[in-house]
Amino acid sequence: MMVPVRCFTCGKVVGEHWEEFKHRTQEVEDPEDPAKVLDDLGVERHCCRRMLVSHKDLVDIVAPYQ
Repeated sequence: MMVPVRCFTCGKVVGEHWEEFKHRTQEVEDPEDPAKVLDDLGVERHCCRRMLVSHKDLVDIVAPYQ
């Protein structure tokens, strides 16, 4: 659904990075490498990187059914 605010494993706040990560990796003309974007954002732990890389934003699809 929505990106988790904190990492499930370590508890570090990762939700604040979602919008910039999504914008920079899904640009139409020149998308950046997700690993480089996460490095620039300061997300270093593997568990936190997993939270952002593996997230699928479904809130727009599910919202009409609530």
